[in-house]
Amino acid sequence: MAGHKRERLKAGGRKALDRVRHARYPLHGWRKWALILFQSVVGLIVLFAAVNLTLSLTTFRGSNPADRMADELRGLWFSPADGREVSPSAFAFVHGDDLGSEPSAEDIRQHFARQAEGGVFLLDHVMADHILQRFGRIDGRTLPAGIYVGAHALGPDGDPWVRVTKWPAHYLMFPRHAYILVVPATGPAIAFSASQNAKFDPDLPDGDRLGARIALYDPNAYDFPSSGQALHEMTLVTNDPARVAAAPADLARARAELDASGLRYGLLAPNSNTVVGCILERSGAMTAEQRSRILLAVRAPGIGAACW
Repeated sequence: MAGHKRERLKAGGRKALDRVRHARYPLHGWRKWALILFQSVVGLIVLFAAVNLTLSLTTFRGSNPADRMADELRGLWFSPADGREVSPSAFAFVHGDDLGSEPSAEDIRQHFARQAEGGVFLLDHVMADHILQRFGRIDGRTLPAGIYVGAHALGPDGDPWVRVTKWPAHYLMFPRHAYILVVPATGPAIAFSASQNAKFDPDLPDGDRLGARIALYDPNAYDFPSSGQALHEMTLVTNDPARVAAAPADLARARAELDASGLRYGLLAPNSNTVVGCILERSGAMTAEQRSRILLAVRAPGIGAACW
């Protein structure tokens, strides 16, 4: 039975290839095959876009998909381009229904505590800006103490492209950039970000090497919410006080090991997602099998690659 299915698949593949070979093209010779290659690349991009859109609208919706969609659309709409201030009325439009126009720090913390119970929740540009303006920094007053993994789409922050790209970047383009956020019981939150050294500092030698940075979670941090990456999908990994307290030292060791490894950055692997996945596996937060799951591989390419 299985042999018959394989034969049918092979026959279907041969038919599809024959159709391409014998299709009527306006060009001939190498130009014809260049056009076929271009069409194949476009088809692959459209396929991945369709897969990500399907995942975005189904698997990653949470228990209230309609509310999640409304939050995303409002968050994207009110996230301003780089260098522009968030509208004073943006917070009320995006979060007013749940929190009012001027919630206390405890109100915001309880809001995120409820959201975290449902799995993946959103930390958007408007909320992050509001916390900074009201309370000076992001810390345990407004986010429950814990270790989080954040993931966001990739896109530019400045005009004119950001106004167009941030929408398809979130819903259509499949890669997600992952980072680790540590919110201690006291003191400011810190972010562990990995990427090419050149992304952190263009003047650094060996700019194509894979490196990491540990920084305060503020607008100067590599992975702080911004216009091109307006929506961050956050997952609480653990709120165990001992593990949270030990996280800064553990991440510092991971960064030193990564620097010593001399790994070159790869578009698909090893990359930032690989680093985050390996740290989570070594900490016991996830198994090697979980790290290699197909949904993660599609959503965050590179996360299941071999560790350094």
